[in-house]
Amino acid sequence: MQFSVENVGKLERKLTVKFPAERFESQVSARIAEMSRTVRLKGFRPGKVPANVIQQRFGAQVRGEVLSDLISSTLREAFEKENLRPVANPAINTTGQPENGEIAYTATFEVMPEFPEIDVAALEIARPVAEVTDADVEKMIGTLRQQRRSFNEVERPSAEGDFVMFEYAAVTGDYRFPAEGLERAGSVLGSGTLFKALDGALTGRKVGESFEDDIEFPADFRNEQLAGKTAKVNFSIVKVQEPKLPEVDAEFISLFGIDDGDMDHFRKEVRANLERELKAALMGRLKSQVAEKLAQAHSELEVPNLMVQGEARNLAASSVPRGQQPPPQLVDAAMPAARLRVIAGLLMGEIARKKELKLDRTRLAEQLAAIASTYEEPEKVIELYNGDPQLMSGLQNRVMEDQVAEWVAEHAKTTVDNLSFDEVMRPVGA
Repeated sequence: MQFSVENVGKLERKLTVKFPAERFESQVSARIAEMSRTVRLKGFRPGKVPANVIQQRFGAQVRGEVLSDLISSTLREAFEKENLRPVANPAINTTGQPENGEIAYTATFEVMPEFPEIDVAALEIARPVAEVTDADVEKMIGTLRQQRRSFNEVERPSAEGDFVMFEYAAVTGDYRFPAEGLERAGSVLGSGTLFKALDGALTGRKVGESFEDDIEFPADFRNEQLAGKTAKVNFSIVKVQEPKLPEVDAEFISLFGIDDGDMDHFRKEVRANLERELKAALMGRLKSQVAEKLAQAHSELEVPNLMVQGEARNLAASSVPRGQQPPPQLVDAAMPAARLRVIAGLLMGEIARKKELKLDRTRLAEQLAAIASTYEEPEKVIELYNGDPQLMSGLQNRVMEDQVAEWVAEHAKTTVDNLSFDEVMRPVGA
């Protein structure tokens, strides 16, 4: 076998491979001979199908399969000899036809960059730490009560926390919404579902009350004809309901799978769930910070364009409804952030490789158990992961990234950032 490598870009390579046509033909003949012994065809006894019949019916398929196998095996051999580390499957170009006794193909691909010495000692990391308090447990129990509250109709004026059903029509200039009649809507006042001006207009109103008010609609309002404008809105209050929270009794507690209805048992389960969420959030914050610091320290690192484009598409896809393709301009706008994310991911992978960090199987099992615990049938989730190599590989990668983040924090200039549970759980930047 002969091969040569050409640099066609900073990280792009073009590999030309040639192997003897005789090697190809001998494998084709061997596979056809094997098929003649195993293939069942109508009109022939098992194991007695002539080779020329196999050649006629399956020759093109066999030649394609053998060529694909030979390309795969020779590629692996060339990669090993040249110490090439492709980031994805190469684009293959070949006629598949012999020429001067050889079959040739070219493989074009991007390779992993040459990594600099990654010195984490100078990185400044503020490691977030927090704990679940009794107050956090009580607050969560209050949230659970809110989620299961009921509503009763009242005749009094509406107040924060009440559910208000109303009908309305908004007019600005020559535009009216809806074009005819009234639109019906409903919301819990103060819940953030409605914008502040609308919440205010509906507060202090009784069932059957009709009134008119000038409402300033926010610039990001879903109706573009009303967004950023002040409209005259006619309201009619259809229903006012006040919330009623359930008592924390045995019946309420049993809703969360605690059949004995014991309050101490319930609090213990709530605390365990909060601690699990807190642990994941703390690790997420640490990992994000480590990734950001690594990317900033090595922002000039050349990275494969294919990986950056893929990450940019993923970032852009998160900004559009599921199932829709993000527009090209959104993908282009995501490229700078995507590049930094790719740099961080590659550097973390290189740290794991250079420092010979081994996957912590105990940690992996704990992560899988934590994921499974959020489902009604945890054992089926665990079975699903164990039976799906792609799912398990993704989980293993996340665990290894956690381990790398821990290693970096241990070897960097790390300080402790004491936070409350709410501060940790609050989205970054909120």
